[in-house]
Amino acid sequence: MATAFLSTANSFLPSPLSSSTSSSCSSSSSLAPASVYLNNQNVKRRPTLCKAFNESPPPSRALNKRGFSLCFISSLVLAAGNGCSNANAAILEADDDEELLEKVKRDRKKRLERQGVISSSDREKGYLQDLVYKLSKIGQAIDNNDLSAASTVLGGSTDTDWVKNANLAFSKLSSSPEEKTQVETFNSSLASLISSVTKNDVESSKVAFVVSASAFEKWTTLTGLVGQLKGL
Repeated sequence: MATAFLSTANSFLPSPLSSSTSSSCSSSSSLAPASVYLNNQNVKRRPTLCKAFNESPPPSRALNKRGFSLCFISSLVLAAGNGCSNANAAILEADDDEELLEKVKRDRKKRLERQGVISSSDREKGYLQDLVYKLSKIGQAIDNNDLSAASTVLGGSTDTDWVKNANLAFSKLSSSPEEKTQVETFNSSLASLISSVTKNDVESSKVAFVVSASAFEKWTTLTGLVGQLKGL
């Protein structure tokens, strides 16, 4: 069994190996034929290898076309991506412009409506003009430390006609939260002013008057009445 296995294994060994093995046991003079044999084998193999290399098939055109198609499609995808980004940016910008335009239209509409209300409010503007005159006289009196004169104009309470009429005008012509806030500030400061004048407190009267006059001035600016009332 072992002999048969060895003989079978030897049949798979190449002949140069067997020649080399036998030559290793022979004298040195027998090496020359082996070298010649090996050189001849190398010479025979070189043309074979070159021929195999030269005869190797070039890259198929189908593969080249496929690669070109992939590159082309990739470039289109990238270009489409950039196009989508630019398109989205353009859409957002258009939306912003449209929103801004709508805001401008709304503001213009409100301004025209306000102008219409003011134009048809001659009586209310008369009340406000009287308020300007009253505040001017009160301010002069307080500036001169004449609180008795200021008290005569104020009337001693917020129930006087000119204060009630002023609040009627405020109610009709105030629309925004900012305007209503200034009205509240004016009324609370006016109440403090009357109290300070009654107590003959000059410094507190001056402070309360400045706050009241400032709130009224801001209100006329917000409503657009600042140029329609004399003395402001």
